[in-house]
Amino acid sequence: MKEIISLASGRTCLFGDHQDYLGLPVIACAINRNIKLTAVQNDMQVFKLIMNDINQVRVIDIHATFPELERRDYFASSLRVLKRHGCIPNVGYDITITGNIPINSGTSSSSALLLAWINFLIEAYGVDDEVTPEFIAKMGYASEVVEHGEPGGMMDHYSIGIGNIVHIDTKTPLSYTVIGTELKGLITGVSGVPKETIGIIGDLKGNALLAINILKQNIPNFDLNKTEITDLKKYCNYLPDRLIPFFEGAIKNHHYTKLALIEFQKPTLDLKKIGELMNAHHAVLRDLLKITVPRIDSMIDAALKAGAYGAKIVGSGGGGSIVVMAEPGNEAPVVEAILAAGAVEAYTVTVDPGVRILENIKN
Repeated sequence: MKEIISLASGRTCLFGDHQDYLGLPVIACAINRNIKLTAVQNDMQVFKLIMNDINQVRVIDIHATFPELERRDYFASSLRVLKRHGCIPNVGYDITITGNIPINSGTSSSSALLLAWINFLIEAYGVDDEVTPEFIAKMGYASEVVEHGEPGGMMDHYSIGIGNIVHIDTKTPLSYTVIGTELKGLITGVSGVPKETIGIIGDLKGNALLAINILKQNIPNFDLNKTEITDLKKYCNYLPDRLIPFFEGAIKNHHYTKLALIEFQKPTLDLKKIGELMNAHHAVLRDLLKITVPRIDSMIDAALKAGAYGAKIVGSGGGGSIVVMAEPGNEAPVVEAILAAGAVEAYTVTVDPGVRILENIKN
């Protein structure tokens, strides 16, 4: 029987949280925590999805068309999207899904599962398009965000789909550049406080876009991508007080992402400088966008006191995880400090090559 193993990594956002849905750049990397999907062909014309980590089994008819989608049913939405690209299931598979990405923690367990599933479907049945990492990323974004009408951006799908450390310029037309394959001293700390993705992103995106639209109406040549910190004072005069933090947060986060890109483009990385920029970025997320919670703040304070160069919250916020830039070789005391501050997990991570097929075997 035919067997396919599809693997997709988690991701961490180094710079640019809450920027991708505004058409601003992000720097993210795939990390060596993953979702593994092991599929063995069956003779039942169904997908039998065995999700051991959450003790669930789901059976999907391979011919199902899903005229209506249940909320966050990405198995269904991706089948619908891929069928438009010529991916037509004709045999069934028993599919065992396992992983070590903490669920609902801000390191993209759901997007990793989605991309592992999409990559399996493409490997099993083919598509009409040329299969590239970018194509897989596009299918992920279409399936998770566009098809469900959700407010998220495309950072998760491109960072996992492309792999490595990637600079993603999300303005139209989207472009990306792999800017590194290794970053020593990275640590992830998991707070155990569930993040609240859709509500937080919806609020922040809505308020930021409202501020941007007001500026466009008042300033004909306004360009968010070209706005600098020095422009804040004159632009904020056009905005109601309640919208200023969202606009200021977008401009400052963009500023630190641009400075970080300069650092990543240097022949030798200055990890201390990258850490300092992480700290500045986190201050914006904490003080202007207000997406942190006390446990996240405690974990970050503990990491810095233990000698880390920098740390920031990752993802939508309201809980989830932090990413820490530590001195290579000094990760252990930082990990211990994060755990002592209340984290449910903390561990070193390395940069990962992203979504891939491990095996395609016919017995």
